[in-house]
Amino acid sequence: MKGFIQYLQAIKPGKMVLWCYLIWYGVTVFFYFDPSPKIWVNSAGISAVVGTGLLLSVSSGKRDPWQTFRLYLMPFCVSSFAALIKDQGFIVFISPNIHETLVSVLGCFLFLAMVLIVKARRHRA
Repeated sequence: MKGFIQYLQAIKPGKMVLWCYLIWYGVTVFFYFDPSPKIWVNSAGISAVVGTGLLLSVSSGKRDPWQTFRLYLMPFCVSSFAALIKDQGFIVFISPNIHETLVSVLGCFLFLAMVLIVKARRHRA
């Protein structure tokens, strides 16, 4: 738990946005999950191809394992998200169901509030 608190204390805005993306993705997968292997295998394949391209495009020095993980995770999430919301009435990435959109927004809001609380407590100490 101490490591998690330290991570939140040091997190930069760019990574906070990425966490919100992941929260939004998780909520969408929760509401629209499809057990069809085709979606997940295709997404893994796209992730392998695009992730490798992204990995080759970044610095050739020592690689951060989490950066490498993100370079493969993002194309997986994008391709599976697109497959899950196809023909569901989404406007870009916004669900046509206000309840689902509110759950996503609330999840992001709670995460950001947690980060701000942790950072505020650090500055008080």
